[in-house]
Amino acid sequence: MKSSRIPHVPALVLALAGLVTLTSSLDAAPCQGSGGQVVSQSGTVVHPAIIREHAVSQPVRQVALMQAPKDIVDTAVGAGTFKTLAAALGAADLVATLKGAGPFTVFAPTDEAFAKLPAGTVETLLKPENKEKLKEILLLHVVPGNVYAADVVKLTEAKTAGGKTLAISTDGGVKVGTATGKVNVVKTDIKASNGVIHVIDAVILP
Repeated sequence: MKSSRIPHVPALVLALAGLVTLTSSLDAAPCQGSGGQVVSQSGTVVHPAIIREHAVSQPVRQVALMQAPKDIVDTAVGAGTFKTLAAALGAADLVATLKGAGPFTVFAPTDEAFAKLPAGTVETLLKPENKEKLKEILLLHVVPGNVYAADVVKLTEAKTAGGKTLAISTDGGVKVGTATGKVNVVKTDIKASNGVIHVIDAVILP
């Protein structure tokens, strides 16, 4: 008797055909004596749960990955209202720091907050020769650790990543700042994979 094998068919096509056959057999009744297992046409015994787990788990993993929190920098950039902050972090070489393990608490000024500074201030701070001054200002906005809104209202001060001290008050809303002045916290507890962001309405200055 001649062989029933199909000549000249690539092994990959045969493998795909076998996978389709195996997957489609999920709806078939188990063979007698198989103990609830599915027997493919090739005679391979596979439990339906194994096939379903393989077929479903990958999309589930992809969805979970998409929904996982981003780090502080990517969260701020994705919000679309912290473009100036993102540019400043880049100019001060702090992007890698805030994409690190952390955790960090960041009091993040919006683009509107930066716009409240005197004309030309941001442009001047972004110049290479003012890198250290810019870094000093930005680190005033970063506190090591996770400090959520429920924690902030219990504090009167917090040590920043730059070694300075932020004063905190809850009189007429939560405010943070220095002797130069305090700013308002307008949105709290934006979670990131390596910390938490609180939105403020002005830039904290030394």
